[in-house]
Amino acid sequence: MNDIDKHLTETFVSGDLVFDGHFLKVQRDQVTLPDGSLTQREYIRHPGAVVILPVFDDGTVLLERQYRYPLNQVFIEFPAGKIDPNEDPLACAKRELLEETGYSADSWEFVCTIHNAIAYADEHLEIYLARGLHAGQQKLDEGEFLEVFRAPLTDVCELVRTGKITDVKTVIGAFWLEKIQSGLWSPATPSN
Repeated sequence: MNDIDKHLTETFVSGDLVFDGHFLKVQRDQVTLPDGSLTQREYIRHPGAVVILPVFDDGTVLLERQYRYPLNQVFIEFPAGKIDPNEDPLACAKRELLEETGYSADSWEFVCTIHNAIAYADEHLEIYLARGLHAGQQKLDEGEFLEVFRAPLTDVCELVRTGKITDVKTVIGAFWLEKIQSGLWSPATPSN
């Protein structure tokens, strides 16, 4: 936090872990608001994840179709996965691409970090561009079921426009790829 934001900042007073699940944790903290009053904040603790934007030499992209239980439907998504404790995000991206799709890549570039649920979770997603793709064998986790397919980026953007792709990481990834492929944007340099 910098001094310019001090008048907006909430200060931690005390906290409790109210749910400790295998994947997610729920935290309840008491905080002091900028005006000095006290309130509670409940939020999900998440270990972070990676998103891979796999691009073939012809510009088409690799996507997945996967059922997501909380919303009871199949979603079209870019490959992604949870970062394991002490795992380097790029190593995670390489592992997830191979496990979920069977593909590996010759070239990797960091694109950006996004925070997809800032009001109720500390989750961050590290987005990577993967090029020079080589097919291999999928190594899905036990209980993981998904289909992999290839599509032109224009089709992906149309699916976003028409509301057939609503997954936030995939929407943002498609916009980034559209800007990168048009030459308007370059992948970002990670900030520390």
